[in-house]
Amino acid sequence: MDKNTITGLVLIALLLIGFSILSRPSKEQLAAQQRYYDSIAQVQQREADLRAKAEAALANEQKQSLYDSTSLFFQALHGTDELVTIQNDVAQLTLNTKGGTICKSVLKDYMEQDKKTPITLFRGEDVNLNFLFYNQRETILTENYYFTPVDRTDSTVTMRLQADSASYIDFRYAMHPGSYLVDFSIQAVGMDGKLASTNKHVDIEWSQRARQLEKGYTYENRLAELTYKRAGEGTDNLSANGDDQEDVVEPVTWIAFKNQFFSSVLITDANFEKTSLSSKMEPKESGYIKDYAAEMNTAFDPTGQQPTQMYFYFGPNHYKTLSALDNDRVEDWDLNKLVYLGWPIIRWVNKWIIINIFDWLQGWGLSMGVVLLLLTVIVKIVIYPTTWKTYMSSAKMRVLKPKIDEINQKYPKQEDAMKKQQEIMGLYSQYGVSPMGGCLPMLLQMPIIIALFMFIPSAIELRQQSFLWADDLSTYDAFIHFPFRIPFLGSHLSLFCVLMTVTQILNTKFMMQQQDTGANPQMAAMKWMSYLMPIMFLFILNEYPSGLNYYYFISTLVSVLTTIILRKTTNEEKLLAQLEANKKDPKQMRKTGFAARLEAMQKQAEELQRQQQQQKQRK
Repeated sequence: MDKNTITGLVLIALLLIGFSILSRPSKEQLAAQQRYYDSIAQVQQREADLRAKAEAALANEQKQSLYDSTSLFFQALHGTDELVTIQNDVAQLTLNTKGGTICKSVLKDYMEQDKKTPITLFRGEDVNLNFLFYNQRETILTENYYFTPVDRTDSTVTMRLQADSASYIDFRYAMHPGSYLVDFSIQAVGMDGKLASTNKHVDIEWSQRARQLEKGYTYENRLAELTYKRAGEGTDNLSANGDDQEDVVEPVTWIAFKNQFFSSVLITDANFEKTSLSSKMEPKESGYIKDYAAEMNTAFDPTGQQPTQMYFYFGPNHYKTLSALDNDRVEDWDLNKLVYLGWPIIRWVNKWIIINIFDWLQGWGLSMGVVLLLLTVIVKIVIYPTTWKTYMSSAKMRVLKPKIDEINQKYPKQEDAMKKQQEIMGLYSQYGVSPMGGCLPMLLQMPIIIALFMFIPSAIELRQQSFLWADDLSTYDAFIHFPFRIPFLGSHLSLFCVLMTVTQILNTKFMMQQQDTGANPQMAAMKWMSYLMPIMFLFILNEYPSGLNYYYFISTLVSVLTTIILRKTTNEEKLLAQLEANKKDPKQMRKTGFAARLEAMQKQAEELQRQQQQQKQRK
């Protein structure tokens, strides 16, 4: 092979490599191609799902065709979109004649972020509700057909899908005064022989893009989740923190597409079967929070003798409003579980104590800031006996600090730590002081404190209620806006969160002084961690509702003031004299509990140390 041939081959190779590089698609082109393939896959999957549903529905149907070449609802395939409105005093619903379902829901007593326009839960293409009926020849998707509105009043309407003048399927909607619940039924009329007689169910496809209705995307997204109730059991939900999907084997009573303060719920009397649920996150700044979807079926009588009864709830996640829906029902729907109030014991405290006190205070016509202030003070008064018990336990140990210091000086070596701890415990027992005496009272406070933490972010009563500089207690108060985003903090600074942090640091300072009894030599090393916690809370709670940070600020401030007053009013000299008067004779004391176990551990440690020394001497 001569030099010219080699040169030619090299040039050809370079041309091929260059052409492959230049003709390689860009990232944008690859992404577009992938979306194209995905869309084809979705269409194919959709067609496969429809075939599977039709085959399952017609498995027992006779093979003989009862129809001519014309589709059953052929005339209903053509028509004009017409919007039909029904309403009561609290809500307005708009239905579209194409599909015969609700395409818009407006709540009259709640406002958009402009605080002027009644809030819209969904509209237009945000929502889709499709019912699938079957016969031997076809799958009937109601979303493709035009319905005729009949029997129309201000609050009721029947959407009719007509095969002919004597054969049709009715969707009946009825609203009631002062209620967000909508009666919804499906009934076939004159459809004998026109629908699959052996198919006793209707398939349902329901989807909705949940709009961002509140100012704070992050926190609203955290409380927006697809929730459902298993028949005869409790509620469950898909993850709110990411995309999630679940196939529910058990019968389901209702499915809810939930925002922070509002929900769209579909309920059935006959239970949903073969339920498949999905929830997907929507990107920030899109105007939406989640993309929800549900596929299921429920009982349907093709002969029309028995209507399929269902209900919609388009309304607020208000605990007592949802609870009232169970009045006069044999089996509760438990829609009040859409208001998250914490674990069972915490939920019990909220249900029977916190909510009732809150409603009582709200009934006075006070601003929500004052209601939260009074609620916090009432809670602090209720738990004051446990607060006093905890303080006195710490005070008793503090007045014994000089004696503890003497023991620390007596055992300066690390190897004598067990002896030192045993003697300290003996001293406490001698004076009738328990180091754990303040723990139980503190634990008794926790259910009430946690209950308020769970209740305030879920209280729709705080929505768009202003107080001081906060224009909405249900979301963050952006006192300072940054032109950039700070990691873990965000692009704003909440003043109530800052005040809460400051009072937490002050409270930590007083608590550290209170707990510095000298019995724990590691206390000094732990101080910096205690001061670090409030700083961490600043980053954690900065995007939380201002009402919650305001509550924590008031609660912590009251705790600081209570500690100061208790210290001022407690005569530590008299307390020490009282302890001395009640001092027990060490010789007559019988070691029990922790002190006895500590002494046993010390003896074991001393025996082990003695054996190790003997082994060293032998070597």
